[in-house]
Amino acid sequence: MHWSKADIPHKGWVLVDVYDIRAKGQSASNTSYEQCMMCNNERIRFVHVVSHPDYSESLTVGCICAEKMTNDYVNPKRKERNLRNKAQRLTNWLKKEWSINKNGNLYLRVKGDYVLIFQDKKTKKYKCIINKTFGQKLFDTIGQAKVGAFNGLEYFKKNSK
Repeated sequence: MHWSKADIPHKGWVLVDVYDIRAKGQSASNTSYEQCMMCNNERIRFVHVVSHPDYSESLTVGCICAEKMTNDYVNPKRKERNLRNKAQRLTNWLKKEWSINKNGNLYLRVKGDYVLIFQDKKTKKYKCIINKTFGQKLFDTIGQAKVGAFNGLEYFKKNSK
């Protein structure tokens, strides 16, 4: 436990990143959680990366330790909440009932957006169209294409503000 080590600064850290270690669509039982490098809590799903000018390596910690180390009791929690919300939106997205158009392609209308998943004739891989924008990525499975479509919608939502 690093909290008890005198050679590791306890304050003055900067929050560099927060990420979700659970893969998209992965179940809770299949998640390999991380361990907080400060308090040794062993069930960290949302990992906060912090750095300090007087310490050579970044540390990966849980939200509570990140708050204490950065003396910021707003942003670590807010960033983690945003990731939790996004993960829940993805879970809900993957449960949606898709329709099949006359060409046999999956489509979905959601909040004014039109999403289409089709199989590329040459590669036999799946592609997405969101509204009238053709995605560039190829997906091996329909499930991967659905996740790709979700990410595309998230991207458009984020960048249209």
